[in-house]
Amino acid sequence: MIGFLLSGILLGLSGGLAPGPLLTLVASETLRHGARAGVRVALAPLLTDLPIVLATVSLLRPLTDQAAPLALIQMSGGLYLAWLGIQGLRFRGAELEPTQPAGSLRRGIVANFLNPSPYLFWLTVGTPTVLAAWREGWPAAAAFVVAFYALLVGSKVSLAIALGRARHLLRSGGYIVLMRGLGLLLLAYGLLFLRAGGGSLLA
Repeated sequence: MIGFLLSGILLGLSGGLAPGPLLTLVASETLRHGARAGVRVALAPLLTDLPIVLATVSLLRPLTDQAAPLALIQMSGGLYLAWLGIQGLRFRGAELEPTQPAGSLRRGIVANFLNPSPYLFWLTVGTPTVLAAWREGWPAAAAFVVAFYALLVGSKVSLAIALGRARHLLRSGGYIVLMRGLGLLLLAYGLLFLRAGGGSLLA
């Protein structure tokens, strides 16, 4: 269970702090309308991801006894994580785009629904991990999901609060070092996914 808990922490933290539509919206709303508006946007995944998770679990669960399809999905997840890792290693600071005032939570929900990242993540990484954890028992699966969302949402909430006090944070040296460190870990994790998927195909 500890391995799945640590995976949830790593993936949640890297997903929560990685540049993207939702992070941009969190930062932009915070800088324009205060930390409370940014926090509302950060909570959007708790409202939008459940249909995505249920759909991907329903899609992949019938394949749990078929090695080849799951191996290909796992390798796809490895490539996706490796791509995220490379993006993290190349990180030089986040840029903001302007947003319209009011409706922070609504815009966060729309941005997350239209963002392809949650769909790619749950299809290629999240759901295969949950199914693997479930084979060890529901506590392992729960540990992964809870850790993932606690860090995914918690990191964005923390960032909104921090930005409310220090507006230069998104381009600070510490944030860049953190994102590059997470990128290196994601790259290593992606290589492990590729190795495991390749091993299953050759077995």
